Amino acid sequence: MTVGELARDEFLARLEHPGISLDTGPFLIRIKTAIGELADEVRFLYGEFPVLPDGGITHFRLELRRPAGLRRWWRPQVFSLFDGERRFEPMPLALAIPTLEWSLNWCVAANAHHHVMVHSAVLERDGRALLLPGTPGAGKSTLCAALAHRGWRLLSDEFALLRPADSQLVSWPRPISLKGPSIDLIRAFAPDARLGRTIPGTPKGPVAHLRPPSASVQRARDRAEPAWVVFPTYRAGEPARLTPLSRARAFYRLAQFSFNYELLGPPGFETLSRAIDGCDTYDFTYSKLDDALPLFQALVAPSSRRVAGS
Repeated sequence: MTVGELARDEFLARLEHPGISLDTGPFLIRIKTAIGELADEVRFLYGEFPVLPDGGITHFRLELRRPAGLRRWWRPQVFSLFDGERRFEPMPLALAIPTLEWSLNWCVAANAHHHVMVHSAVLERDGRALLLPGTPGAGKSTLCAALAHRGWRLLSDEFALLRPADSQLVSWPRPISLKGPSIDLIRAFAPDARLGRTIPGTPKGPVAHLRPPSASVQRARDRAEPAWVVFPTYRAGEPARLTPLSRARAFYRLAQFSFNYELLGPPGFETLSRAIDGCDTYDFTYSKLDDALPLFQALVAPSSRRVAGS
């Protein structure tokens, strides 16, 4: 049974106590809250995910609460607990859903060291994966959302999870976080995209979360082989352009985007080396999605293999 198949009243009751446990692919997570606004957003954004029986083992247990006392009513706040312990400063109550998403990101970045983790969007076509590492403002999430609605399978908007055993990419298809102008851009570009409400006033400006496509959630346990590493940069007025990048340079930059490369030592080096050796590597600049997407489609063509990053 999925979240969306549960009656709303049953979902809200289970979310409040003992918490709703979800199978998100590589991680089993339990979310607990009595905050009504957050509950409805969770139900919408995670509607495709399977619900696990109550009381089972999970990897991460998050609870979001409102403070007691006057703070419940005066400038209301929300704080998150990981395994019953507070790890972060309270946030305004209006930012409850971003707080949940940021907390889940922290859970993985701080604990999932059985993977090499890279801050990158990841998508797949025909078993081959595209990595889009990017700094804030580079257009990573915008490209990710657009490609996910043009035939690419979403693995993740935030994490490239590489298995040290074989450098394959593990899927974790959670909601895509869109910011500022990207929200309306994706609404216009993909009218079938299912976005949650726009939340103003976050540290990153207005944010809206895009519900992951059904097919991506259903294939959350399917891995993919790294095939392309593309470093995007949004530049207003620039034509879309893929520029070949040496694999040595791409490896160095990918390591900089990793959450735990240095912590893992030699296994981290070997995993990233094996992954980058199988990839074509590029820099990419763009300003318009309609110009950008055909270039990614061209990468999938068999004739495009092994032309870059030598």
